[in-house]
Amino acid sequence: MKIYLSVDIEGITGICHWDETEKNKPDYQYFVNQMNKEVKAVCEGVIKGGATEIWIKDAHGSGRNLILDPLPENTYLIREWSLHPYFMMQEIDDTFSAAMLIGYHSSCGTNTNPLAHSMSLKIHSMKINGEYGSEFLLNSWIASYHQVPVVLISGDQGICNQAQQLIPEIQTVAAEEGKGRSVIQQHPVKTLKSLQKKAEQALKSDLKKCLLKLPSSFSIEIEYKNHADAYRASFYQGVKQLNANTIVFEATDYFEILRMMLFVL
Repeated sequence: MKIYLSVDIEGITGICHWDETEKNKPDYQYFVNQMNKEVKAVCEGVIKGGATEIWIKDAHGSGRNLILDPLPENTYLIREWSLHPYFMMQEIDDTFSAAMLIGYHSSCGTNTNPLAHSMSLKIHSMKINGEYGSEFLLNSWIASYHQVPVVLISGDQGICNQAQQLIPEIQTVAAEEGKGRSVIQQHPVKTLKSLQKKAEQALKSDLKKCLLKLPSSFSIEIEYKNHADAYRASFYQGVKQLNANTIVFEATDYFEILRMMLFVL
């Protein structure tokens, strides 16, 4: 059984400030160590659940945060960015049995993580088919594009709640809860134990129940913080500019949405 992990940092236990996410800041080291521990816990859980091969996308910032050495030998790590439209889900395809999203966070337009955002800090909001587009939703649809169910998510309470609304059978580990600029975190050891246990449970359940159905069509609306970014994006074929800061793009093939995002974010 081949399992895919996509790993971010803004939903790792206790994180609450941008300085804790950036490689050149002293606060980063503790949280990247915790990020690595959480990935290891998931790997240990999925192996207990029957996984024979694990692929991991380091999906934060530079893409150079995770270390392969402490992980099981049947693990492959994708570092840096290929610039493929799949972004945080690079290399996923229909050979995977399941996907898991680790260290994920609430979307822009929400107040459940002080670091809430969606793909780019250049944008104020992103809506897809009228709903705020979280990285969880975007990447779960990529998995669904290849008939791969997303069976586990960890991160803040807000994104875990959204995940359960969309995929009731998904396993969740809420490592923290955002309150304004603060977070209420659980003990990091508790997170590690929960991740290992729920990763194992996820693979022993009915995986097909966690396959998110793709819509038949997509309309994505992006509001930029800087009006010049909206103007530039308006020259991508098919993009319409709604006002000084906002563009819209529509497609029936989800890959066309992803291709557009590669060039406008």
